[in-house]
Amino acid sequence: MNIKEAVKEKYGQAALRVNTGGSSCCGSSPSSCCGADPITSNLYDESQAGQIPVEAMLASLGCGNPTALADLNPGETVLDLGSGGGIDVLLSAKRVGPSGKAYGLDMTDEMLSLARANREKSGIANVEFLKGEIENIPLPDNSVDVVISNCVINLSVDKGRVLREAFRVLKPGGRFAVSDVVVRGEMPPEVRRSVLLWVGCVAGALEESEYRTKLAAAGFESISLEPTRIYKLDDARDFLAGEGIDVEAIAPQVDGKFMSAFVRAKKPA
Repeated sequence: MNIKEAVKEKYGQAALRVNTGGSSCCGSSPSSCCGADPITSNLYDESQAGQIPVEAMLASLGCGNPTALADLNPGETVLDLGSGGGIDVLLSAKRVGPSGKAYGLDMTDEMLSLARANREKSGIANVEFLKGEIENIPLPDNSVDVVISNCVINLSVDKGRVLREAFRVLKPGGRFAVSDVVVRGEMPPEVRRSVLLWVGCVAGALEESEYRTKLAAAGFESISLEPTRIYKLDDARDFLAGEGIDVEAIAPQVDGKFMSAFVRAKKPA
């Protein structure tokens, strides 16, 4: 199974669990990316949770809260890449108001179905969910003011293309404002693979300088990465031990090297 199919299957199953009354948690093991996991827990405050259907919250598999960090203004058009159950789209739609618009883009039918149901429950009208892949955004050039995303770009096998597509659909002066998993510095490949499997159950996060380079290559300027959560070795200890890795031996190479970050950039005006 390739990465894209694995991602589709994982997120499809997460949506189905929510639809049957559960949460998006992928199980009860330490690698379940949910529950007490420091990556996905406590990302939204009570006032935000109160604005949207509980199913949207249960379906969240993000690592940050781009809607809290992004500057969104009334009347703007926002696009969420990999919108899942719709939590960030619905919150964005509230922020931009009736004169604005929020698009969610997802490739997983089950998540799109859940997101559309959440839109109906919320009664928020200025929302549209699109089916498609973040490497091929089904919107015209220069059509959105802000691109957000919550821990999805790291899932793509062609991140350069995702960033070029985000640049294409942004209006001149438009903003890129995403939460993502980022690696700081180099480390042995086997360690990197195992830790990234734990960090959001994926294995494709970019190194910090590489992220900046790819954004610049896509045409972006005013690039910044701000850590929002730095993962400590203790957070991953049980999972790594289960992978047969000598946790103490790799501690100096891993501790504090993996983080959720808020990545900002601008399309030149």
